[in-house]
Amino acid sequence: MPASIRSDLGIPEQSRACLFDLDGVLTQTAVVHAAAWKEMFDGFLREWGERTGQPQAPFDPVADYDTYVDGKPRADGTRSFLESRGIELPAGSPDDPPGKLTIAGLGNLKNQIVVRRIEQDGVKPYPGSLRYLDAVIAAGLHKAVVSSSANTASVLESAGLAGRFDTIVDGVVAAQQHLAGKPAPDTYLAAARALGVPADAAVVYEDALAGVAAGRAGHFGYVVGVDRVGQADALRASGADVVVSDLADLMADR
Repeated sequence: MPASIRSDLGIPEQSRACLFDLDGVLTQTAVVHAAAWKEMFDGFLREWGERTGQPQAPFDPVADYDTYVDGKPRADGTRSFLESRGIELPAGSPDDPPGKLTIAGLGNLKNQIVVRRIEQDGVKPYPGSLRYLDAVIAAGLHKAVVSSSANTASVLESAGLAGRFDTIVDGVVAAQQHLAGKPAPDTYLAAARALGVPADAAVVYEDALAGVAAGRAGHFGYVVGVDRVGQADALRASGADVVVSDLADLMADR
């Protein structure tokens, strides 16, 4: 634990930048992603069981989501879950049609479902995250969004958060710059570089185990775990310096 924590933000005094994950930290979209993964995988698993004669249990939107896909790039999450069921598919290519029996095709179908759900229902930010972001802005700290999602811009727009960050490193940027996804620290390190801030002067805010692990692997100054689903112990084990249920909990006047 750092010797000096500023009470208004609950982070080390020497912090100069705040690097926020999006889904589950700033916006209430983790549940949208979990539902989209379930819709995609359940359809695939039914088809796979019929093709192979080996019925598969449905995708669990809590246990499977948290363990295999949360926070990871789409292809990595798809592959990780399929491996847990002993299923191997070819990688395919990024332009595979949604639903094609490749890693890319299934991932593209999941993304199609997410986009549809966001367009239908919109996205809401967490009220506590808004309060915290306002305090970060008032403190004059640098701000970034670091997300595996390729839909970050539309989610920020829907949530009313567009234009409030100095830089964004998302799935689109990661692909352009060939950055490894979480749990590798590459995307967070890229955000820190874009802000001109060393990793040890930046704070990572994450709700996913893979994201917390990325923050620890990158040797960031402080890693805040946000526990929305009752996995506080796992977040600590993955490397969180502190775990809160809401970002506003970090503030002295909460």
